[in-house]
Amino acid sequence: MSLAVAELRVPEPAAQTVDLVALFRESTVGEVLAELDRDLVGLTPVKTRIREVAAQLLVERARETLGIASGAPTLHMCFSGNPGTGKTTVAMRMADVLFRLGYIRRRHLVSVTRDDLVGQYIGHTAPKTRDVLKRAMGGVLFIDEAYYLYRPENERDYGQEAIEILLQVMENQRADLVVILAGYEQRMETFFQSNPGFRSRIAHHIAFPDYDAAELLAISEGMLARMHYRLDPEARAAFEDYLALRIRQPNFANARSVRNALDRARLRQANRIFAEAMQGAGPSSSEALTLLSAADIRASRVFNTPPSRPA
Repeated sequence: MSLAVAELRVPEPAAQTVDLVALFRESTVGEVLAELDRDLVGLTPVKTRIREVAAQLLVERARETLGIASGAPTLHMCFSGNPGTGKTTVAMRMADVLFRLGYIRRRHLVSVTRDDLVGQYIGHTAPKTRDVLKRAMGGVLFIDEAYYLYRPENERDYGQEAIEILLQVMENQRADLVVILAGYEQRMETFFQSNPGFRSRIAHHIAFPDYDAAELLAISEGMLARMHYRLDPEARAAFEDYLALRIRQPNFANARSVRNALDRARLRQANRIFAEAMQGAGPSSSEALTLLSAADIRASRVFNTPPSRPA
């Protein structure tokens, strides 16, 4: 090769780099993901999906720092699953993730239902919906039981007006608002079939599985610990029996039903302790005041009601 040719060659500029690990640490998103693992029992597929979304958004931030971003990502989501599976809790954690990564400017979540958006007479829906959107702007709007927005059986229903306003804002102001729709999986699917505009704007569909009996028992023990109650071995066995029966009955709402069951057991415990005191049992010890007995659990009518659905 001649010297003249060699002199014409210009060295290629060094490739730009970005430290993803450093970005991850600076965002403190890891703290939120750790809270999900620590505070929520089960939900492994949900936690995995949240981590995947966080990773995608972190990489997009890295691309932005190098000038190769692909544009503002669509962040609207759908959380589908039965009641009591943690959808609202995960939505709050998701809002925290989005804030720490800089995709929303306010760390807040506004949770609403149809009644907060849809009016009861002509001219009432638009201002109600816009007021909710104004409060949520800059953060996350969580619409629970979103399928109730659409009621095709009622020709004079005003839900369609709220839907049209939501769709417009979700498209035109997606850089300043994230909408999360939530509800039963099958009903949400029907809702999307009836409103294809929503489906096209949803980037992430996350399914929340039901808890199994072991997970529900762990959830119950966590709830009791936070309230300074406990189960002895007999009471724990009784509650395991309770869960095996309750899961098979209609209207079971996962962690929500567990919380209600514990509240009723606490009520029975309080009445039992008070009755014992009135009968001369003497002062009540902290051990007695914090213990739920097997009798408190087995007094539930669930033990006397035959299951209505297969296990």
